[in-house]
Amino acid sequence: MKEIVFFDDLGWENLLPLTLTRPSSEIRIGILTIREKWEKVLGKTSSWKTQGYLSEKFLFAVKHKSGVLYINGRVCPNEILVSELKKLEKGYFLVINDTVVAYLDRGGKLRKSASNATVINFPWDIFVHNGVELERDFQLLTRGRKSQEISKSNRITGKGKIFLEAGVVMEACVLNPMGKVIYLGKNAMMMEGTLVRGGLSVGEESHLKMGTRIYGPCTIGPNCRVGGEVSNSVIFGFSNKAHDGFLGNSVLGEWCNLGADTNTSNLKNNYSEVRVYNYKKEDWVGTGLQFCGLIMGDHSKSSINTMLNTGTVVGVNVNLFGGDFPPKHIPSFSWYGGGGNTRYQFGKAMAVAREVMARRGQAINKIEEKILRHIYDEKRGGE
Repeated sequence: MKEIVFFDDLGWENLLPLTLTRPSSEIRIGILTIREKWEKVLGKTSSWKTQGYLSEKFLFAVKHKSGVLYINGRVCPNEILVSELKKLEKGYFLVINDTVVAYLDRGGKLRKSASNATVINFPWDIFVHNGVELERDFQLLTRGRKSQEISKSNRITGKGKIFLEAGVVMEACVLNPMGKVIYLGKNAMMMEGTLVRGGLSVGEESHLKMGTRIYGPCTIGPNCRVGGEVSNSVIFGFSNKAHDGFLGNSVLGEWCNLGADTNTSNLKNNYSEVRVYNYKKEDWVGTGLQFCGLIMGDHSKSSINTMLNTGTVVGVNVNLFGGDFPPKHIPSFSWYGGGGNTRYQFGKAMAVAREVMARRGQAINKIEEKILRHIYDEKRGGE
């Protein structure tokens, strides 16, 4: 193979609202995004074959006429799958169950994979499989390397592995890997009094505020600010949950902000299966899970004391406020509070996005605005 292309199949739509703003390969699970995992294990450059409105940002840029390996962006690598792909012949689709995993140049005949690789079919699969992917990414990133020394002011208990990249600041914290892994990215900060039960990944430049309580497996992407209580959740990056409040069995996209004392319910009072809104079916579907909290798209926010019910799905660019429980599905570009829902005007939403991104030294560009404009005009998920 000479290069990689990540393609989106029909399963991309089942991952909305998280994939409204990205191909499925840009989902973060474990420490890395799915694309980053593959690039690391194969040592190849990559591009994307995705939805039309995303393709200006996520380019299809194939340089060779042959030897191009097409990989389903919803599938994570493991040793068996990587070995199979390196031996894959032209004219075959490699499949796991009913999912086409990969093909070289062109496919035709089906060949079953013997691997048990992680396949992301629905948003909740991200936190369900996060523990396995944490372990794999930890080995991938730390093999043969030495961790930064851990300060003696911290207390380490239990078995497991801990790795600190350069520039990590961590003092007076209690860490118990619980036989799993704890990874702190470059220049991450874990403030005094933080309590961790692994597994956990804290991304580059991210901060855990004083007294944070983490119940793994959890992933906090780059440039996040996190406090309060977090359990079995994944935050993609550049998002804040900086204050007290509970986030459990949840997935947050990028540029989200949960106000102080925002709380998510992850268990129904009758302990029954959690159902969530599915954009593809425009209906509620069973998760097969007893625990499922919040699924939130990019650029969405909640005010202080927001209460979110079990299995709530929030679209892109949503502003939640008020003292009541909002509905369990809030469409993109909604301004919801006081029992009512109005349209979040596009210009105002972009003004907020520019201010928020500037706080992390980032700037929204015209291509990203076009993507958000498409979502606004399409009204994915209703109004």
